[in-house]
Amino acid sequence: MVSESAEFKDSAVGGESADAFGKRVRSAVIWRSGSQILAQVITWASTLLVIRLLDPADYGLFAMTQVVLSFLAFLNGWGFASALVQSDSVDHFRIRQAFGLLLLLNALLAAVQYFGAAIAAAYYGQPIVADLLRVQALMFLATPFIALPEVMMSRALDFRRQAIVNLLAALAGAGTALACALAGFGVWTLVYAPIVLFWTRAIGLTILTRLLVWPSFDFRGCGHIIGFGSAVLASQFFWLIQSQSDVFIAGGRFEPHALGLYAEALFLAQIFMAKFVPPLNEVAFPAYARIKHDPAMVRWSFLKTVRLLMLVAAPFYCGLAVTAAPMVETLFGVKWLGMVPYIQLISLALMTMTVQILFAPVTNAMGKPSLSMFASIGGAILFPIAFLIGAEWGLIGMAWAWLIAAPLLLLVTARLSAPLIGVSLWDIGRAMLPGLAPALVMAVGVGIAAQLLAPLEIVAVIRLALLVALGVALYGALLWLLEREAIAEVLRLVLRRQAPAHEAAAQDAI
Repeated sequence: MVSESAEFKDSAVGGESADAFGKRVRSAVIWRSGSQILAQVITWASTLLVIRLLDPADYGLFAMTQVVLSFLAFLNGWGFASALVQSDSVDHFRIRQAFGLLLLLNALLAAVQYFGAAIAAAYYGQPIVADLLRVQALMFLATPFIALPEVMMSRALDFRRQAIVNLLAALAGAGTALACALAGFGVWTLVYAPIVLFWTRAIGLTILTRLLVWPSFDFRGCGHIIGFGSAVLASQFFWLIQSQSDVFIAGGRFEPHALGLYAEALFLAQIFMAKFVPPLNEVAFPAYARIKHDPAMVRWSFLKTVRLLMLVAAPFYCGLAVTAAPMVETLFGVKWLGMVPYIQLISLALMTMTVQILFAPVTNAMGKPSLSMFASIGGAILFPIAFLIGAEWGLIGMAWAWLIAAPLLLLVTARLSAPLIGVSLWDIGRAMLPGLAPALVMAVGVGIAAQLLAPLEIVAVIRLALLVALGVALYGALLWLLEREAIAEVLRLVLRRQAPAHEAAAQDAI
């Protein structure tokens, strides 16, 4: 057991120059995002092999368990631990209190999932779901040993050591998945791999940070932790209703094979939003917390984040929509082609969802987690209603529900959060435009090319390569003609160059 470790002491933010702080944030983004990309490459390489060995029904059964697991996981106490990031100062006793909360909550969640698994299995009419859920309860027991080290390192903007452990965990999880699939474990492959990944992270982070403290179950004086964590908890609860309601509704109406196609389409379409944006938000939260007393800097940083992210997200989603058919055939095989229509609709909806989830780190860091909670309530109302209506037209109707509900949720979130950040709806739309407009034009061009190539019966991998090359060329040319300053901004970020004087002046004038 160690007490206050030097690496977790607060840095003298007040005495740190803007340039030095900017370099630390940039380094954090590079380490967190870079490691996430590399970890995803490892995971995808394994997934592409595993998915060819398993059946869509395996993924359908796994998706059923994920609804239950996700609804319990929002109670794992991560929000309480996150209060340590938002606080101006943290002492050793507060760390022990947070650890005690994490242990209690996750032990309770493991017990609830283990003993309540039969109820979920009865709802879905799939007895094996109970067995899967009981084994998955092991992940809750690892959570306290992941959350506390990650939160304290995030507070210090130390993402380098997290990156090392995350990469090791990705290797362990990918290796387990491949070994289990080859051994014929079927759906259990999708259960054992995450458990190995979780426990590798838990052991690695605890050893690497040497942050093994005695938990305290004396919760007197931790009102801030409870208050902040409860608001975050509520936000996560309503977010889960929003994000899991489609599979919950579909699970009781459609058979596992069809649900597996929809679930994997959702997974593929959400890759960017679910795998690459959260690491950026993990860096953004402590970064915004450090500058929360400078409203002009918060406003400028938020709009720049939206602008830069859309330069990457918009062409990804638009490109995915128009190349879905050859991509699925190339990566997953012919038996998965049924997921193409779902991918096309959901990927277009996720352009607005990607912007919507950028608001929470800002409002949470500024001490107003209630705003993200109200936005989540809006999503928890909009999405289930849309899915219930869409389900009348089958799973394709549920995919259309995404395309209708996602833009509405962005409008709701922006109206709630924009005044605190100091931006308007026009500011947000203008920040999205440099990436969105060229991406939509690119999608039209690639879509026409795809229709022209379809009758030629070209091998899927060649069609995919041709369409991707055309998309990259079109988008790059459009950016060069219409948004040359956006290209320069990205290059400055990547090459760590200083902004020109007129941009610095504009920032100061905000």
